[in-house]
Amino acid sequence: MVKFGVNMVVPDSRAAWVEKCRKAEDLGFDVIGAADHLGMAPPFPALVLAAEVTNRPRLNTFVINTAFYNPVLLARDVTGTDQFTEGRLELGLGAGYVKAEFEAAGMEFPRAGKRVDHLENTIKVLKRLYVDENHKPPTVQKPGPPLMIAGRGDRLLTLAAEHADIIGFTGTAAVPDGGALAVDDAAGIEERVNFVRGKLNGRAAEFNILAHFVAVVEDRRKGLESLRELLDGKLTVEQLAELPTALVGTHEEIAEQILAHRERFGFSYFTVLEHNMDALAPVIESLRGR
Repeated sequence: MVKFGVNMVVPDSRAAWVEKCRKAEDLGFDVIGAADHLGMAPPFPALVLAAEVTNRPRLNTFVINTAFYNPVLLARDVTGTDQFTEGRLELGLGAGYVKAEFEAAGMEFPRAGKRVDHLENTIKVLKRLYVDENHKPPTVQKPGPPLMIAGRGDRLLTLAAEHADIIGFTGTAAVPDGGALAVDDAAGIEERVNFVRGKLNGRAAEFNILAHFVAVVEDRRKGLESLRELLDGKLTVEQLAELPTALVGTHEEIAEQILAHRERFGFSYFTVLEHNMDALAPVIESLRGR
């Protein structure tokens, strides 16, 4: 069955946040996510508020920049949020990648290997504290909230294959550490998916993809040509047509693309950014239960 999430990235007033969380539920989204970047809403309080004003959606940190957090203090926030959301939390973790945010926080930007080391240690500490009877507050979900790990590199995806219930694929190409993100082509994304499958060793995990671009248009080719211009011609129209990170066409065509991406890549969980909520809603309805 296909699952849909929306990642909230615009910080708003309480009233505006409440309104858009309720809207996401009404539109049929299965998961409401809160990004973890400077200048955006603080993820844990945002998800607690989302839980207060919705009933059905899961609530996801999409994703925590683990490098910013002490693991024991993070465990308190995670287990407390699981309590306050009555077991609806889905914990998304990443290694952190925006160098400018480390600089703004007055923190060293460790090399990628050290950031992944910290992520691995954080996962181990969380798992230990989830089952520690002396850790308060305890989780509602046992042994703890479902874990999503998102990223691209070999070590991080190996860690995800070992520990994560959900593996988040970024759909971005390899770039120098700390460099600007770039869109990967379908072959590159498929290579990353196959890499993870080779590491899972038969263990089940849900595959998530962030669809960066959603455009509901009557003429799909024209929509893809517009996207190509937006991306400075770095990919051809034919390459863009294959991307699971670009959903372009009529609602019916986008629904067909999602099913095709599930078949090819194994993606059963699609996340979009909040400004694409309305555009995707009819697709969610048409694919409900499929």
